[in-house]
Amino acid sequence: MASNELARKLQSRLAATQEAEPGPEPEHSPVRPKPLEPEAACGDSSSELSAKLTRRLDINEGNAAPRPTRVFNPYTEFKEFSRKQIKDMEAMFKRYDTGKDGFIDLMELKLMMEKLGAPQTHLGLKNMIKEVDEDFDGKLSFREFLLIFRRAAAGELQEESGLMALARLSEINVSTEGVMGAKDFFEAKMQALSLGSKFEAEIREEKEERKRQEVEKKQRQAAFKQLQSTFCS
Repeated sequence: MASNELARKLQSRLAATQEAEPGPEPEHSPVRPKPLEPEAACGDSSSELSAKLTRRLDINEGNAAPRPTRVFNPYTEFKEFSRKQIKDMEAMFKRYDTGKDGFIDLMELKLMMEKLGAPQTHLGLKNMIKEVDEDFDGKLSFREFLLIFRRAAAGELQEESGLMALARLSEINVSTEGVMGAKDFFEAKMQALSLGSKFEAEIREEKEERKRQEVEKKQRQAAFKQLQSTFCS
């Protein structure tokens, strides 16, 4: 009997001890902070300026992806110049594009200015490129090269600047007044018609010159064949 009573007491004490022990706390999943909503977009002008500054930073750090070369027609975009003037500018551009990559870089511009008799400092060369470098690639495309002569003809270049020296010493006459120099609308319209007629006349002259060269080539070939048949007979 005493042993049974002792067993009951031990069981009751064990049960009381188990009830007093706290159970494991349920795990709580961590609360993730609610993502912040993006702020409203800025205006178009701010976005464009930000994009330009970002690209300039990427270029300085060497991380900028190359942009595709812009295809343009110089005869339609630079109507203030004649076909002959543009061809002369193109010939000059290709002459100093020694890398034959379609661009004039800093060292090629340095060589050009030395050949023209107006050498520039390293900083001066960089400023020359920067003044017309629309895509911020640090070199001159043919379109940017033409912009030099457009700005020179419009009187937009400083007299002592390197670009003005380039335009002046290139021996390409860009002093002709285009439509932009007209005094009123009717005069501008007449000048536009005159430029169009001059443009067409230059194209006809080029075609006639090519035809003349073809005729002369055929005549030389015929004369050579006749001379060859004479020796062979």
